[in-house]
Amino acid sequence: MGKIVSTEIAAEATRTAPGSLAVPNSMQAWVLGDPGELKLVEKPVPVPAKSEALIRVDAVAICATDLEILQYGTPALVEGGPPFNKNFTPGHEYMGTVVALGPGVDEFAIGDRVTVEVHAGCGQCKRCRMGMYTSCHNYGLNYGDRNKGHRANGFTTNGGFAEYVVNNINTMIRVPDSMTDEEATLVVTAGTSMYGLTELGGLVAGESVVVIGPGPIGLLAVAVAKALGATPVVMVGTRENRNRIALELGADLALDARSEDVVARVRELTGGRGADYVIDCAGNQISANNAVHMTNRGGRICLAAFPKKPVEFDLGYLAVNNIYLYGIRGEGRSATHRAMAFMASKRFDAAKIHTHTFPMRELPTAIRYARDRIDDAIKVVVSNRIGRTAD
Repeated sequence: MGKIVSTEIAAEATRTAPGSLAVPNSMQAWVLGDPGELKLVEKPVPVPAKSEALIRVDAVAICATDLEILQYGTPALVEGGPPFNKNFTPGHEYMGTVVALGPGVDEFAIGDRVTVEVHAGCGQCKRCRMGMYTSCHNYGLNYGDRNKGHRANGFTTNGGFAEYVVNNINTMIRVPDSMTDEEATLVVTAGTSMYGLTELGGLVAGESVVVIGPGPIGLLAVAVAKALGATPVVMVGTRENRNRIALELGADLALDARSEDVVARVRELTGGRGADYVIDCAGNQISANNAVHMTNRGGRICLAAFPKKPVEFDLGYLAVNNIYLYGIRGEGRSATHRAMAFMASKRFDAAKIHTHTFPMRELPTAIRYARDRIDDAIKVVVSNRIGRTAD
């Protein structure tokens, strides 16, 4: 949850910057109390250890998974159990400025703007050695005598709904000066979309891709697929405003699942064969079955959403037609770095999904906007820079 040491030890263990980047001894942070309860408290500023840096949090995007953690706890796992009433700070889609470096860290410099990915695997289990650190076998084993080195900020260790947070340098990505704070928080979202396409094979140029569900991951899956050369790219959704944004991000067609037989339309668009790749970002029984039946023989499906209850789908059709089914979690295989390269080079405008920004002190209001989709909210960001003097 971030090592806390005395001021004297901190002075020896880290290198910090003077002036506006100077690090205080304490900070404000939101912590999770009972389910659905957030409290703004004062905490000691964590101190980076070897291979870590201290980041001053400048902005954090609210993810649908944050909403799940706040209400139900899962998939967070803190000290071996649910995250409630453990002084745990959630939030995982954040960016900020490096203000202190752990011993021996020279990969980054104080003052660097960075965005982060969630997972730093243990580095020793079978999955981490394969590059699948989001599937680390030591997930959550990062406390007491069972500290295996795994970190997933905002899930198993303290996250970004605070003024400062410690990150492993493997999770940090430089942000170009031309990119706003808000856009930089979207790299994890784009990275998750990139990871899904990577697991499906990655080489989607000239292939047909259908994305079901115009949430943030689905919308950026459209953008990433188009940037990779997929054609046609089709969005399937039920909200007109989000389907319109999908078209702005590069979709060749947006289908309204409320008024069209989307399986028949996809087959019509693909000469009766079905799509080569389908990414299900909706995560329900209807979307899963539509994905199965709109995929062509030998095609591939990626499940990029977490259904809230067991889903029945046509397994026989999947097997008979040699359709491959993949599940992803998070933004593995360094997909965030590739997503940042696309965003920095303006291959797509991820900022189109950012709709609202609130000060960090108004986090409960921001969460309400994200949860209830107030004012057509898609990606809601909270910022520590509102009202703060320039660096």
